[in-house]
Amino acid sequence: MDREKIAFHIKGLLEAIGEDPEREGLKETPERVARMYCEIFRGIAYSNAEVAEKYAKCFSEDDLCAPRCGNYVVVKDITIFSHCEHHLALMYNMKLSVIYKPVDKVIGLSKIARMAEMISHRLQLQERICSDMAEVLSLATGSPNVGVKVEGEHACMTARGIRKPGAKTISTIFKGCFEADPQARAEAMQLLG
Repeated sequence: MDREKIAFHIKGLLEAIGEDPEREGLKETPERVARMYCEIFRGIAYSNAEVAEKYAKCFSEDDLCAPRCGNYVVVKDITIFSHCEHHLALMYNMKLSVIYKPVDKVIGLSKIARMAEMISHRLQLQERICSDMAEVLSLATGSPNVGVKVEGEHACMTARGIRKPGAKTISTIFKGCFEADPQARAEAMQLLG
């Protein structure tokens, strides 16, 4: 990212809304915002395939006795935030949950949270967070059988426009057996809450 260019444009934005970027409280704001943008939008630098490769540390089922331990791996309520690509508004109070059916290997649990972080640190749509997470998890685990649920609030709906604080949006995506088999999908929905 071009931090210098971001700071330049933030200064121009402050002027455009009628502020004085030289006043004491705003003098360092352009540089602070530029540093923040480099942090909160760091996921833009990686494709889904690169995220999957970066966090694809897996263990074989033999090492973890997965056939005896159950059919699915579920990680619930990973806290994330993102920014809506339509208004650059915050998507907050977000929880991402995943389910997958291992095929020969299972992924390290912390890697799932790291994937979610990287995916959410892009300009996003909540629905795309779901589909990106499903793609990345499938690539990293080698399993076509994945499901993702994301729930959150959107400042573009709660702080502007219709202004309905507390309204939640829930998005889901199911692939493989969870898409094809109604019983597996129902079980996944129950496990994901």
